[in-house]
Order: sequence, then structure tokens, then C-alpha cells
Amino acid sequence: MKTEHEREQLIKDINFLLNQAYDSTLDEIHTLLKRIDDEEDEEDIKALTEAREDRHINGTVSWEEYKGYEKETA
Repeated sequence: MKTEHEREQLIKDINFLLNQAYDSTLDEIHTLLKRIDDEEDEEDIKALTEAREDRHINGTVSWEEYKGYEKETA
């Protein structure tokens, strides 16, 4: 993970290059960034679905749910 300073510098460098790019290049970059964002969303949804399936199959519960269950049964 980058430090805040490294991140800011990278964004400045990217902005510099973007400001020099042709419109068609900007369109391509936008398309690629959107595709990456969509893929990350799909991965998040897949991970959530898998976690729910695992919970259903294996009967796992979170610590918070377990503590709540203990209180209800006490």
C-alpha cells in the first residue's frame, strides 16, 4: 500500500499525462478504468456469495452473532 505522499505524487503524474493525451486515448483509459471497477465489483459480490454459501454449508457464525445467541439463551 502506498503512503499518502506516494499516492498524491502518482495522481499528479497521471494527471500530467492525462492532460497531454488525445481524446481517443482518454476514451480508452476511461473504458479500461470502468472495466477494472466493474471486475472488482464482481469479485466483491462473488466473495460475499461464497462466504454466505460457506456459512450456510458449515454453519459458521460471527463472534458477534455467537455473543448475541449466548445472551438470548441465558
